[in-house]
Amino acid sequence: MHRLLLLGCLWLLAAPPGSSIFQRPTGTPAPLHLQYLLEPLHPTVHTQRGATATLPCVLRALPRNYRVKWSKVEPANYGENIIIITNGLFHKNYGPLSPRVRLRHSHRYDASLTISDVALEDEGRYRCQLVNGLEDESISLNLHLEGVVFPYQPSNGRYKFNYHEAKRACEQQDSRLATYQQLYKAWTEGLDWCNAGWILDGTVHYPIINSREPCGGRLLLPGVRSYGARDKQKDRFDAFCFTSALQGQVYFIRGHLNFKEAAQACRNQGAALAKVGQLYSAWKFSQLDRCDGGWLADGSVRYPITTPRQRCGGLPEPGVRSFGFPSKEMRTYGSYCFVGK
Repeated sequence: MHRLLLLGCLWLLAAPPGSSIFQRPTGTPAPLHLQYLLEPLHPTVHTQRGATATLPCVLRALPRNYRVKWSKVEPANYGENIIIITNGLFHKNYGPLSPRVRLRHSHRYDASLTISDVALEDEGRYRCQLVNGLEDESISLNLHLEGVVFPYQPSNGRYKFNYHEAKRACEQQDSRLATYQQLYKAWTEGLDWCNAGWILDGTVHYPIINSREPCGGRLLLPGVRSYGARDKQKDRFDAFCFTSALQGQVYFIRGHLNFKEAAQACRNQGAALAKVGQLYSAWKFSQLDRCDGGWLADGSVRYPITTPRQRCGGLPEPGVRSFGFPSKEMRTYGSYCFVGK
């Protein structure tokens, strides 16, 4: 018996990593009737960046000679990245998530997946598959990060990014390109933006609440309007970025500072000029509200408003207001600094 367990362990751990961490999805996400896996009560798990999240997968019975395989579905390439495989006694981790995942294993039937220090790229659909010969079955769960979507363009004007530049620009601002679901949710919450931008799957969209002539015309209904898939190298648009909770704090230093002086003021306090995504996160999750324009790391000047008032831009909705990219020599603004935990 011990020899059989040892052979099973060696077979599990000796799986070739190069060929087994990526595969095409097989079968449907979840069978109509589950014999061994319990259907999750809540198929969507809500979390924030930096938190610990658990995706439930519990067996109602333990079949003989079974394995449980966790994978993350990647719709962009119609594949799945394997995360972890277990036979109940031993397990092996795979891929970039490997250092941050473990099996909860609170009892012998528990194959739930726990992800620590959740990152922006962890959002998406996961599959827990019971591999048991002819009786394979699986359940799908969604990991949803609470966050905020914001439009972004560079200092030299609108429609300057190809897809790869847009992706890099969002990452440089402590965010990532938004998914369509994130952009759609932001539209339902009031995002109204007339410039089209790239999203994660390589398509281009813009969200409109108030139909108007420069934004497709008054006759079109409100919605997330689409240009569809575009050439990732040649076509140029803005970007829609997504960020989540901060692992740190954004605060304001008052003064009449140029860009270099603003950066130095932050460094003097052991901080750095905040990135655009960090300011949006502080506005969204920490209710940061200041009527003062301040320099950010990309050279733009912005200020966050959670309680709209006449003397702070005059707009009726909360948001992060922007003065654009003024001359870096202007001594007019303070600075928004970020210090990590």
